[in-house]
Amino acid sequence: MQSGTESAERGPASTPRGRPRGFNTDVALDRAIEIFWRQGYEGTSLSDLTGAMGINRPSLYAAFGNKESTFRLAVQRYGETTLGYLDEALAQPTAREVAEHYLHDNVRAITKRGRPPGCLSVQAGSSSAPEDRSVIEFVVARREGGEARFAERFARAIEEGDLPADEDPRELAKYLFTLAAGLAVQAAAGVPRERLKAVAVRALSAFPAARRQPATSPST
Repeated sequence: MQSGTESAERGPASTPRGRPRGFNTDVALDRAIEIFWRQGYEGTSLSDLTGAMGINRPSLYAAFGNKESTFRLAVQRYGETTLGYLDEALAQPTAREVAEHYLHDNVRAITKRGRPPGCLSVQAGSSSAPEDRSVIEFVVARREGGEARFAERFARAIEEGDLPADEDPRELAKYLFTLAAGLAVQAAAGVPRERLKAVAVRALSAFPAARRQPATSPST
């Protein structure tokens, strides 16, 4: 197993020896995403990484750093590409539509053909050894950042009268993200998309339909 201590092995950043001609860092990170996704952080060695990315160790060190920094960059790229639907969900006009958009797009993402089932952050981040605690903390911090954004959106929904005044926006965001993580675990275990979609639909009962203000009677 390779751990965060391997930074001592890192080669000089100014000498990208062995870098293939036409080296594309985004393509290399996409390949790193897949190997971390399939094997988890702990189960992925430097040899696994360089083999999947099509580069040697000096090139990996020069372009990305050690294994942990490569993982961090891979998770960030995963968030920018695969998880782009979070921003779309937050832009929906009601809390229920926010949750509906997020959950349904999440189910599509974790069951997408041609990609590993489940979620990179859930699978890779939950299989780290104690000495790689910083990796777990990194994944947790990213998840908490996402939860905070949703909690802020739900707080606004309460102010707008879209959610009940006694609703707790942080608990609601935690519920949503916990559900999404559970769906990812189920997807990784082989549960088909249609069954996961049914779970998402049932979960939406926690979000009332948009509250409508009573129509104002026309003046006489």
